[in-house]
Amino acid sequence: MNGEFLKDWRKKAMAGQKKYARFLSRAKKNDVLKELPALHQEAFEKINCLDCAACCKNYSPRFKTPDIKRISKHLLMKEGSFIDTYLRIDEEGDYVLKTKPCPFLGPGNACNIYEVRPSDCHRFPYTDEDVLLKRSKLTLMNSQFCPAVYFVLEKLTNP
Repeated sequence: MNGEFLKDWRKKAMAGQKKYARFLSRAKKNDVLKELPALHQEAFEKINCLDCAACCKNYSPRFKTPDIKRISKHLLMKEGSFIDTYLRIDEEGDYVLKTKPCPFLGPGNACNIYEVRPSDCHRFPYTDEDVLLKRSKLTLMNSQFCPAVYFVLEKLTNP
């Protein structure tokens, strides 16, 4: 990460929660959706996920059936064996990882299954799609551990 903008970003993200919540509840969806692709790109020009990997270290994506099929095939495992080895069912009925950090997180914070990673991982941190607005609680939580979400919310709330 670089730039003064991202200095102490976690602390700033915590302080901005009320502002972000207010913005997300009142945002003009179509206007915001038009801005997101450029803001997403700008965020990732400044932020390298390999410097952080907080998502991989602290949280689990949901593993949908296509993810399980794709990843187990890649690992040359039967789907049932993949599930038994790596996954559990959470309180919402979704398959998630049994352990943290992610067992596929490799040296230098690189993903060992990057090409076949779960769709949640591929889409994370949702800063270029309507999930940012539709799931405001998730967005607020993500802003506290992902500098890209913080970056996008700051740009949206301080034009």
